[in-house]
Amino acid sequence: MVESPPGIEGQGFFATSLDSLVGLARANSLWPLPFATSCCGIEFMSTMASHYDIGRFGAERLSFSARQADVLMVMGTIAKKMAPVVKQVYLQMAEPRWVLSVGACACSGGIFDTYSVLQGIDRIIPVDVYVPGCPPRPEQILDGFMQIQELAKKESTRRRNMPEYKALLASYGIE
Repeated sequence: MVESPPGIEGQGFFATSLDSLVGLARANSLWPLPFATSCCGIEFMSTMASHYDIGRFGAERLSFSARQADVLMVMGTIAKKMAPVVKQVYLQMAEPRWVLSVGACACSGGIFDTYSVLQGIDRIIPVDVYVPGCPPRPEQILDGFMQIQELAKKESTRRRNMPEYKALLASYGIE
């Protein structure tokens, strides 16, 4: 059961702020876009299966279209040749958008400290939550997803228009 946002309750009515209501709706209806390239993708598949069932958290529908997704879940090794593709997918997503970096390879390049592997996706796009592990367990992926839900719940509807957020995007070359 979802907890109601703080507000004023009475006989037959409930009043709260618009930010709280929008945050509650966003947090419980996030559509993830999985960008899985290696073994972390297999762990994500088990997270989607009936034993762990990420659908309990409002993420029943995976979106393979960037324009319909809220959460970009980057899982596995990202080669430097794939970096522009990941950034393009991120740019095609509508605001508000969140990024979940899953696994040691997506977070830091993992054991592949080579010329061809990107040493963390945070070099090309801003990351909201990191899920460590090689590969991470499905419980860790669920925990990371729940952290994204908390971010969505508490985020102001105006945050994306603030100068700090625009400066963060500008530091990645994103306008």
